[in-house]
Amino acid sequence: MKLMQYQVDAFSHQVFSGNPAAVVPLDQWLPDAIMQAIAEENHLSETAFYVPAKNPGTFHLRWFTPVVEVDLCGHATLATAHVLFQERGFPGDDLAFETRSGILRVKKMPEGQFSMDFPLRPLHPV
Repeated sequence: MKLMQYQVDAFSHQVFSGNPAAVVPLDQWLPDAIMQAIAEENHLSETAFYVPAKNPGTFHLRWFTPVVEVDLCGHATLATAHVLFQERGFPGDDLAFETRSGILRVKKMPEGQFSMDFPLRPLHPV
C-alpha cells in the first residue's frame, strides 16, 4: 500500500515547535484497523485522515491517537486545512469538515492563518 502523509506543526510557523499532527489524504476510507495501525506507528497525539465529500469544499475527517479514534481534535483539523490549502492547492478560502462532532468550518485568513468554528454543545449541570 502506498500512501502520502504530511506532518504539520500546528500553532507555529517553525518546524519542531507547535503541536504536531500527521495528515493522510485518502480517496476512500481504509479499514479502521489500518488507520489505527498508521496512527500507532506515527506515535503522534493525532493522525488525521480525510476523504473528499460530495459537496465541493467539503471533506470527511477522522482523527486517531496511537490507541483510539477520537471525536474531536482541533490542532489536527487545522493541520488538515493547512495541507489542503498550502500543499494540495485547494482553491478558495473556506473548507468544511464532516466529523463525528458535526461540521467544522475552517477559513483561511489574509495573514496566512486559519480561523476555525467549533461545534456548540449546550451545558448541563452535573
